[in-house]
Amino acid sequence: MVAWAALAALILTTAAHLLTRPPDMPGYTAVRADWKPSEAWLYDREGRLLDSERVDFERRRLGWVALKDISPALRDAVVRAEDKRFWSHGGIDWLAIASAVRARWTGDRSRGASTLPMQLAAYLAPDLAQPGRRSWLAKIRQMRAAEALAASWSRGEMLEAYFNLVPLRGEAQGIGAGAQSLFGKRPAEMNRTDAALFAGLLPNPSADGRTLGTRACRIAAAKDCTAIRAAVATLLSGEHAARFDPALAPHLAVRLLDKPGKRVTTTIDRAAQSAAIIALRRQLSGLGANRVRDGAVVVLDNRTGDVLAYVGGVGLKSTAAAVDGANARRQAGSTLKPHLYAQTIEKGWLTAASILDDSPVQLDTASGLYVPKNYDRSFKGPVSVRHALASSLNVPAVRALVLDDVQSFRDRLWALGYHGLVEDGEYYGFSLALGSAEVSLVEQANAFRTFANHGRWSPVHFIPGKRSDEAETRQIFSPAAAFIVGDILADASARADAFGSDSALRLPFWAAAKTGTSKGMRDNWCVGWSDRFTVAVWVGNLEGDSMRAVSGTSGAAPVWRDVMMALHSGQPGKPPAVPEGVEARQVRLPGTREPPRREYFVRGTAQAEMAATPPVARRPRITSPVSGSVYALDPDIPIDRQRIAVVVSGSVAGYRLILDRKPLGDADTGQQIFPRPGSHLLSLVDPGGRTIDRVRFTVR
Repeated sequence: MVAWAALAALILTTAAHLLTRPPDMPGYTAVRADWKPSEAWLYDREGRLLDSERVDFERRRLGWVALKDISPALRDAVVRAEDKRFWSHGGIDWLAIASAVRARWTGDRSRGASTLPMQLAAYLAPDLAQPGRRSWLAKIRQMRAAEALAASWSRGEMLEAYFNLVPLRGEAQGIGAGAQSLFGKRPAEMNRTDAALFAGLLPNPSADGRTLGTRACRIAAAKDCTAIRAAVATLLSGEHAARFDPALAPHLAVRLLDKPGKRVTTTIDRAAQSAAIIALRRQLSGLGANRVRDGAVVVLDNRTGDVLAYVGGVGLKSTAAAVDGANARRQAGSTLKPHLYAQTIEKGWLTAASILDDSPVQLDTASGLYVPKNYDRSFKGPVSVRHALASSLNVPAVRALVLDDVQSFRDRLWALGYHGLVEDGEYYGFSLALGSAEVSLVEQANAFRTFANHGRWSPVHFIPGKRSDEAETRQIFSPAAAFIVGDILADASARADAFGSDSALRLPFWAAAKTGTSKGMRDNWCVGWSDRFTVAVWVGNLEGDSMRAVSGTSGAAPVWRDVMMALHSGQPGKPPAVPEGVEARQVRLPGTREPPRREYFVRGTAQAEMAATPPVARRPRITSPVSGSVYALDPDIPIDRQRIAVVVSGSVAGYRLILDRKPLGDADTGQQIFPRPGSHLLSLVDPGGRTIDRVRFTVR
């Protein structure tokens, strides 16, 4: 009988042992190694925190916090509230269990018998404390797991792991995330009041204010709980819910941080980043959201290509705050003109004193007539290249592109890093001179940095230590062309007609700048450089709607000025030295409104006088009808009363007009065409029978 009883006891013991066997507990080292923060962090060039980015959205937890980095007040409060004999028991507090049993028997209130090791075991193996499975067998499994932890872990390791794994209010897990999101502090900075509140949250992280205040007051053993109740109100208000980081570069953080726990040190200078944010926020606030909502700033170090500031937006009243304005492609406007003039000056086709005709022009393109107009819809007549570029005149820029070549200019822009221009030159047409292509602010900044580096291009860098090798660096413009364009864009007198003599572009030290506004007033740019920095600014609306009452000098330029002034505080910019291959010459400009001046030329292209070509010296051409024109006969006017006048420019004595291979008459006698439906070819022939010009038009 005894044997059967012993066998039954053995079977029951074995069954109980198997039923209450806990899962294997990992070691402290393995738990620490497996810890993955939900965040990644972005630092400036000096190792100062710029921003953090949430990468894992399952839960929010920060880096593992060592026990020595948790305030003693917090450690003591948690142990006192949750497991006062933690430092002496072996994972199970038998006295607390006995007290809990007695309280249940008598109906008294009890704190509970769950120790910190038991709670830690449940965090490491969640199936030990699943809702709905709080049976005595599950409790024994949890107790056995706690004993296993106490046998293999030190007390300090268990307490440290508990602080890092404990779930808190909302989605925060661990003391790192909890201290920052709930208290706005680091764990080492938490005081006795904070500690009492933290410990009061542990039994029920979602407790209401009254319950939390009562618990915290009891834990703190405070006679006057006024301060604790005030701290509870602050905690529950969400005042500290914003992440405890500067949030200085959220768009760059999204761009560079892609893995939980990743820490990236960048080339960003925190002072430059802050200055750019302040300047952009001030300008957008001043203009008002009804005029413009978004903006972006990029600052580059001219020598290294390091990105010193990267502001993709500042929020405020933006309706697309998550969009990175520094990396988004927008229409370039007039900001491409400096690259066009640099190319034509380098080739010797134009000089800074060359005369371009700012008068109405119609150009035949594959998609029809292209009729460029200036920003103010007026025309200045003959102007020098210096005046045309500094005042950002559109028609002279288009004439310069006609002189150059659309495909050649498109290829030059591609070489400068404008890699949004994926089509050939014919696709963009002559409007490319006026910035019809889409570019990003980073591309703009680096292309203009090429001027500061004497025409030499190299890529930008976001990560320190990455420097361009010779294969990545290339000469785009000649140093002479880069210098002359820079001198034009730094000339306040040359741009006075368009921008005034004291615009935001004028600084108390040498700096060159170009503004631009896209079609429909959707984008406003200001890009410029000094001897050390290139600053690019964009303002507009990221959703694509037009700005209201924002011009080149009232939109982006004030931001550019403020950032430039901050960057050069205490060390003004210096003008560049005149490079080899550039000569200065006094030049007169008869027939223009520009007085004689000292001008820079690429060596070998200088002239003492520049003037518009007299009409007699110009190549004769047909100016009307314009090639590609379509004329419609008016059914209400008799057919014999309808004519198309032929207009020819230049000296055409002895020249003849040929219409559809039939003589029309002398070119200098004002011929008129009797319109017949169909396609027609009109040619201008010189006295020797050579065709000088031809246009094709259609009558319907």
